[in-house]
Amino acid sequence: MITPDLPGFGRSDKPASRTDYTYQRHVDWMQSVLDQLDLKNITLFCQDWGGLIGLRLVAAHPDKFDRVAAGNTMLPTGDHDPGEGFRKWQQFSQETPQFNVGATIKSGTTTTLSQAVIDAYDAPFPDESYKEGARQFPLLVPTTPDDPASENNRAAWVELSKWTKPFITLFSDSDPVTGGGDRIMQKLIPGTKGQNHTTITNGGHFLQEDQGETLAELLLKFINDNPKAL
Repeated sequence: MITPDLPGFGRSDKPASRTDYTYQRHVDWMQSVLDQLDLKNITLFCQDWGGLIGLRLVAAHPDKFDRVAAGNTMLPTGDHDPGEGFRKWQQFSQETPQFNVGATIKSGTTTTLSQAVIDAYDAPFPDESYKEGARQFPLLVPTTPDDPASENNRAAWVELSKWTKPFITLFSDSDPVTGGGDRIMQKLIPGTKGQNHTTITNGGHFLQEDQGETLAELLLKFINDNPKAL
C-alpha cells in the first residue's frame, strides 16, 4: 500500500507561501509520484482531496488504474452550489486566528478521538507558519464556473464518463459536505454499475477514523470481487 502525503501536510515539506499551493501543482506532484514509482495496476482509494486529485489522474491515465473506490469526495467543476456546509468550512478556515488541525479532524468525526490521536494530527505543524497549505486548500476547491481548475475538471469528467472498469462508492452517512456525491458518481460513471455501493453507518467526513475496519473490509471485498481481467 502506498499512501503519499500531500505537500503541506503530514511529514512532507510545507511551503511557507500561500501562493505555493495550487490545485494544478498538487495534481502535478502526485503525477510525479506515479511516474517515479512507475505505478501500474493501481487500486485507488480516494477521500476528500484524494478524490479531487486522484480522479484527475484516473481520467488522465486510465491504463494505470484497475479499480477505483471513492469515499466522501467529489470532482467539482464549480457549476453547482457546493452547499452551506462547505461554505461555512471555507469561511472558518480563513477567519479562525489559530487553525487547530487536530481539533478540525475531531470536528469531522462521529466517534471520540483520543488526545493522543489529536496530538498526532497537530504534531507536523509546530506553529501557524506551517499551516499555509491547510488554510489554502479550502479556497482551491472550484466553487464557480470560471475557477482556474474548472475546465480541467470538466475535461476529466468527460473521461470518467467512459470509465468501465470497477468503480465503487463508500460514503459515510454523516458527512454534511460530500453527502449525495456518491449518487452523482453512480449516475455518471459506467464502472459503478453492478457494484456493491455502501453507505457506511456512524461515519463522519473522516470515515477512516470513524469506521476504519469496516472501510478496510469493504475495500478488500471490492478488490476480491473484481479481479483484474487477463
